[in-house]
Amino acid sequence: MIEIKDLSLTMGDFSLKNINLTINDAEYFVILGPTGAGKTVLIECVAGLHRIKHGEIWLDGREITRQTPEERDLGYVPQDYVLFPFLNVAQNIAFGLKRAGRKKDEIKKRVETIADLMGISNLMRRDIRSLSGGEKQRVALARALAPSPRLLLLDEPLGALDQQTAKYLRLELRRVHRELGITTVHITHDLMEAVEMADRVAVIQDGRVQQVAEPERVLFYPEGETVSDFIGGPNILDCDSCMDTGHGIMEVDCGGLKLIVPHEGESIHKVAILPRHVYVGEEKPPGRGVNGFSGIITEIKYARNTVRLWVEVMGKNIVAELPYYIFQDMDLSTGKEVFLILRMRRIRVYENSGL
Repeated sequence: MIEIKDLSLTMGDFSLKNINLTINDAEYFVILGPTGAGKTVLIECVAGLHRIKHGEIWLDGREITRQTPEERDLGYVPQDYVLFPFLNVAQNIAFGLKRAGRKKDEIKKRVETIADLMGISNLMRRDIRSLSGGEKQRVALARALAPSPRLLLLDEPLGALDQQTAKYLRLELRRVHRELGITTVHITHDLMEAVEMADRVAVIQDGRVQQVAEPERVLFYPEGETVSDFIGGPNILDCDSCMDTGHGIMEVDCGGLKLIVPHEGESIHKVAILPRHVYVGEEKPPGRGVNGFSGIITEIKYARNTVRLWVEVMGKNIVAELPYYIFQDMDLSTGKEVFLILRMRRIRVYENSGL
């Protein structure tokens, strides 16, 4: 378990302000916030990379505030991986074990075990410079995990990867977490990455913790305008009824608006979808389509790089968000009919009827 108590740190124009967090044993904990919010500085404090004058950090009941990084029994993967280009994959993974003075046979066995866990056994003799982004990320994770740390710190582990590779590694990270049961702290600026991966989420902005909760609660019940603005105002619909259609799919009726959503579990009471995950078209897509509706644009708002549309669909306002360069190529105005698709795999559900 990690406890961060009253942590404050000033670095130039930026500061962490009275951070208090408790991260449970074996929890997958995500720190979420925009660029410049203080996420990296906070994780670097836990890693021992900054001198802390105000506050304390505890790991498993022992204070580690002033310990060196080597004394803290943790694995750390920074944003740029920091792999050693003069060492091959196997040598990179073994680096921390050699520094710890492990025996040669023990190192060899551990490197083989962790490489197998990360699915990189076929890369062991490869030059680091020849690897793809996803391969480098897996090697960096293997090197961090090799010494069997009590805590794993991941700073934007998927941020530099293409969408398909990031999707695959999200699954891999959760699989490794389940198999090893290691307490993990994962930093991201991507809301849906946090929702898909976290046991709990801490939203940080301007150097302060704004909310700590289960990811669904952050999405459906953001605390205050700061969190709500960062999340981006998801479309939230109350569900009157739902029907299990099998194969992990449910049909929900939200005031006459019938949606197909991916879900296995109890009855659904609310669904949410971010405006950027609502497709907008000027013409009706061919075929029946899933979660496709027509509606009338009632309002248009411009931001720096995006445009938001309020579309009335069966008496409900659905907000969609388009990149400005796409909006420019479309002939959209208030009062015009458009066609929406609420992307099924991007819809999030909330079961708890008591909140």
